Amino acid sequence: MTTALQPPPPSHPLLRLRLAAHGGMPQPIDGGWWPRSYDLLVELPRLLAGLPRAWGHITSVTVNGTAWSSAPGRMLVFNQVVRLSRTVAPSAPHTIVLLAPGRGRWDLLVVPPDTTEEAAEPLMAAAASGHV
Repeated sequence: MTTALQPPPPSHPLLRLRLAAHGGMPQPIDGGWWPRSYDLLVELPRLLAGLPRAWGHITSVTVNGTAWSSAPGRMLVFNQVVRLSRTVAPSAPHTIVLLAPGRGRWDLLVVPPDTTEEAAEPLMAAAASGHV
């Protein structure tokens, strides 16, 4: 009897992120992110590690204060300080804003962690195409 060897599961879950292609025109949403939880201390380092290098070092992150678990006003990510801010703006309940001095600002749609894959997939595709 032969058994097929299964590859070991990844030590870190794959980042669920889709970014919009950037042309010359600014977009209201730069992509979609589907975190696995609302624990910012766990999820933010994973997100920042998966961003394009061209975005530079993200120094400031703003999230909706009602959705995410409590977090300090700043945290150390890859030996760099990242300031964390919260907003309760009703116009952006499911977004995260990333700032990199001299590089830019990126707004990502946050798909709630408990969203099913069937529901999350069209949201992520729409965010990546700029049709949110």
